[in-house]
Amino acid sequence: MNGTLNKVILIGHLGDEVKMHYFEGGNCIGRFPLATNEVYINKTTGEKITSTEWHNIVVRNKAAEICEKYLSKGDKIYIEGRIKSRQWQAEDGATKYTTEIQVTEFTFLTTKKETDLSKSSLPSGSAPDDFNV
Repeated sequence: MNGTLNKVILIGHLGDEVKMHYFEGGNCIGRFPLATNEVYINKTTGEKITSTEWHNIVVRNKAAEICEKYLSKGDKIYIEGRIKSRQWQAEDGATKYTTEIQVTEFTFLTTKKETDLSKSSLPSGSAPDDFNV
């Protein structure tokens, strides 16, 4: 294979509400933590162990607005995206690093606002639970 691939698929639960940031010109991004769990049995003790991994999720523009409108902490979502690392200077001068998942597609699996979906003002033919960026 001559090319490269940067693709991530996650199914997890929101760890917090979607936090929005708006820019001049009308663009926006939404950020939220996503928890994925691995459950296994400790062979020595027989104890059930749950290990949680946290992912920093970033959605942009219309996708961010849809996520903010319909998702709440604890909701389950399917996400496809790509890994992006970035760095910045903190106020104290220290260099900070983070790794994020930039969403390209998502599907709502469960939402606390599901009753609102049936009353949605989305155009017919648009499914708020399936979105390609």
